[in-house]
This record gives sequence, C-alpha cells and structure tokens, in this order.
Amino acid sequence: MGTSTCRCGCTVRLDGSAHAIVAALAIDDVDAALQAGLLASEACPGCTEACRAMVLTARDARLVALAARDRFRAREARLARRKEQRLQRMPPTRDAAPAHTAAASSLPPAAAAALARARDKAASRQSP
Repeated sequence: MGTSTCRCGCTVRLDGSAHAIVAALAIDDVDAALQAGLLASEACPGCTEACRAMVLTARDARLVALAARDRFRAREARLARRKEQRLQRMPPTRDAAPAHTAAASSLPPAAAAALARARDKAASRQSP
C-alpha cells in the first residue's frame, strides 16, 4: 500500500482506490470512477467531509440509477411476456369480413335489415 494524496489533501495510506475515485469524480469522469470501484467504495475516513460526501453521493446516485434500469428492464420483459401470452390466448383470426357486414352485425336486427334494404336499393339505382 502506497501513499496517495487526495485532492482534499488527505494522505491516509490506502490502496489508492478511494483517492482515485475522488480524482475521477473531480474531473467528472464517472466511467473511471466506476472502474476504480465507486459502487463498492466507502469514502476515505481521512478525507474532508466534502470529499467524502462527493464520493457517497456519486455512489448512491449510481446505485439508484442502476436499480431503476433493472426495474425498467424487468418491466419491459414482463410487458413483452404478457403481450405474448395474450396473443397466444387469442383465437386465430379469420379473413376480415366486409365492412358492411361487420357494421350490420353490431346493429339490432331490425336496423340491420333496414340498412341492407337501403344498400340494395342504392346498388340497384347505380346499376345500368
């Protein structure tokens, strides 16, 4: 274990990762901080309160973001699974019926009959 100086002036003998994390966070290099062990890091006990707070705040923010990403991915997988199950439960679709048949079938029988007569009458007027 060597002595690594933190940007806050701390010279506590550590493995260097805590101070490397602080250095990476100071230049806003979160990737380097993650590689240095940010997610598992406890702040250096010899650093200033502001320095420790920066590390702990960054760590906690990343942990919250990772948990949110995991929840989002689980939700997307759950929704896809439910959609697939719904599609499997649906009966096979037949060829689509003509639009006028679909509309007529949703009408009461008397109205459907009147509509059919009106269509027949209109069709006979258009025929030469």
